[in-house]
Amino acid sequence: MQYRRFGRTELAMPVFSCGGMRYQYTEYEELAQEKIPDENQRNLEVTIHRSLEVGINHIETARMYGTSEMQLGAILPKLPREKIIVQTKVAPTPAPEDFRRLCEKSLALLKLDYIDLLALHGINSDQQLEYSICPDGCLDVARQLQAEGKVKFIGFSTHAPTDLIIKTIETNQFDYVNLHWYYINQFNWLAIEAATRHDMGVFIISPSDKGGMLYKPPQKLVELCYPLSPMVFNDLFCLRHPQVHTLSLGASKPSDFDEHLKVIELLDRADEILPPILNRLEKEAIATLGEDWYNTWHIGLPTYQETPGQINIPIILWLRNLALAYDMFEYAIRRYNHLYNADPWFPGCTAERVREFDLSHCLRHSPHADKIPALLEDAHRLLVSGC
Repeated sequence: MQYRRFGRTELAMPVFSCGGMRYQYTEYEELAQEKIPDENQRNLEVTIHRSLEVGINHIETARMYGTSEMQLGAILPKLPREKIIVQTKVAPTPAPEDFRRLCEKSLALLKLDYIDLLALHGINSDQQLEYSICPDGCLDVARQLQAEGKVKFIGFSTHAPTDLIIKTIETNQFDYVNLHWYYINQFNWLAIEAATRHDMGVFIISPSDKGGMLYKPPQKLVELCYPLSPMVFNDLFCLRHPQVHTLSLGASKPSDFDEHLKVIELLDRADEILPPILNRLEKEAIATLGEDWYNTWHIGLPTYQETPGQINIPIILWLRNLALAYDMFEYAIRRYNHLYNADPWFPGCTAERVREFDLSHCLRHSPHADKIPALLEDAHRLLVSGC
């Protein structure tokens, strides 16, 4: 395993973290300990032991990850405390006393005297940022917990637009950030640069799932990434950048680490291995989408708040690009349909009603304003039903 300095925390962070959202018994529902099947608890514990065996000593979970904290509480107290880094995440609340209660519940479930990293979970809107940083707000509660020795370092996790992430970073109130960034979605690079300026730790959320469902990639992507698997390629792409400190691996069983671990011996050769693959991926996208579109599709696009019907034009066009260029239809369909669910990562609406609106004004800064409405219709046809 290789380790990187996790920003101002000075923690030696493994380049992979053991994420806690897939090995627990329930994903969102909380249950009593006796309701957890013995087989599931054993699988969680052998997964943690395998993580530590390969040097992944950062264990990450969240208050809202169903039974994750409770199940971890059955094993964490048995491990050498000074050798593990534990992170949990608690969502900011309008009432700071509720936030404190939730943090105390996390500590009780984890059966730890302190946690190394506490993230304010999901600063996805200006309102959530205000709950966090206002006087006597959730961040002040986190500072109180820090003063009491219950928390070492404080960060935030986010699915927000890049400008809000940067705004939160620029408060200079946080030690680290959990955010999305990987090959297919490099929109948050400016936020990573801002975090680097503030000497913050940078934790990449879900590079293999949100980064393209790379555990079951389409054959076209497999061929384009050869001789690496798409998963190894993406890991190497991310870790090639020293500004990135750790990638979350949401392991559901011990063997889920195996493919990722192939990256370790490649890190010193990233500048040799990656360029041919990056070149093939770019050439294929240009051949499929056209060079002008590939280079300029994102320019001048409105936010969903600025768009009639709150159609999320940037996300929809991005997903269409991935589906057509790399056959990533399954991923694009899944993410597109999240637009129906008020997903904080993909807010706004689908293109289902695009014909009802005049988009000319909101697209006035786009070099492709005349053709985007038809492309949105095409994206909806492709992605709502998979046809």
